[in-house]
Amino acid sequence: MPAPEGASLETELFEVKNYSGEGYKPLVSFETWRVAVLRYMDELHPDKLDEMERHTATDEVFILTQGMAMLVLGGNLPDVGEILPVAMNTGEIYNVKQNTWHTIILSQDANIVIVENANTARENSEFASLSTGEIRSVRSLARDFLGV
Repeated sequence: MPAPEGASLETELFEVKNYSGEGYKPLVSFETWRVAVLRYMDELHPDKLDEMERHTATDEVFILTQGMAMLVLGGNLPDVGEILPVAMNTGEIYNVKQNTWHTIILSQDANIVIVENANTARENSEFASLSTGEIRSVRSLARDFLGV
């Protein structure tokens, strides 16, 4: 069936989205979910990592499509617990469970696809400053992982 007059197949049947800038950018939203891209930005440089976040209303899915990335998890207790580094493999799906403290370390060429609830925001997330020892640990992991 041809597309209605004045419409293309792309706008009627599918969309192609891409993002080559820095940082986090939502690209597709539908009802209760969204897909975003996360790319390297200065705020994610290992020397600036000093906090973790967790989402109180949703899981969050990460898929590495290019470059190198490491999820850094801190448990799911009220405070950040033991630091657990998870080196990501390209194409694998990493589901960070609701209420799990996390941050991410990216190479400068990394590209991450994120799938999450459309209402994921600061209002239903918590942030925890890392202790001096935790900061040292995360930065050391990053240096070893990225070779910086």
